[in-house]
Amino acid sequence: MTLVFVTGGARSGKSAFAERRAADSGLPVTYLATAQAFDDEMAARIARHRGDRPAAWATVEEPLAVPGALAAISTPAVLLDCLSLWVSNLMLADWPDEAVLAAADALLATAQVRGGLTVLVTNEVGFGIVPDNVLARRYRDLLGWVNQRAAAASDEAWLLVSGRPLRLP
Repeated sequence: MTLVFVTGGARSGKSAFAERRAADSGLPVTYLATAQAFDDEMAARIARHRGDRPAAWATVEEPLAVPGALAAISTPAVLLDCLSLWVSNLMLADWPDEAVLAAADALLATAQVRGGLTVLVTNEVGFGIVPDNVLARRYRDLLGWVNQRAAAASDEAWLLVSGRPLRLP
C-alpha cells in the first residue's frame, strides 16, 4: 500500500502531477471525483477534467460519501481529486467540523488498509491572507486540519508550486 498526498495552490499543477503519478504506477486506475457542477463554468471544468483522463480509467463521482466510495473501489490504484472540494461539499451540507474531521479520519483509515496506490489531491489554502468572513476562515481552518491529517498518514507528500513538484519530508 502506498498513500500519496499532493497539495498546492490553484493552477499549481497538482492534478496533472497526481494523474502522472497514478498513470506511472502501471496499475488500473479509478478516478474518484468529488466536484459538483453548481453552474455552467464548473460543469465545463468537470468536462475538461473528464476529457483529460485516460479512457481506460474508471471514474466514480461522489461528492459526500467519499470514504464509502473509496472502500468500494476494486482497482489497485485510486486518484481522489479532491479533498478540498469534498470538505466544501460537507460544509455546504451543514456537517459540523467534528463530523468532517471524523469523515476524514475514516477516509484515511480506508486508504491505509487498501492495497495498491491511493493518491489524494487537495488545495493548500493557508498561504494567503486571513479571510474577512467567518465561513471562509472556517473553511481554511477545517481544510488545513484535514490536510495535516492526510499528509501525516501518507507515505509521500508533495507540494506543487508553479508546476514544480517539491517532495516534503
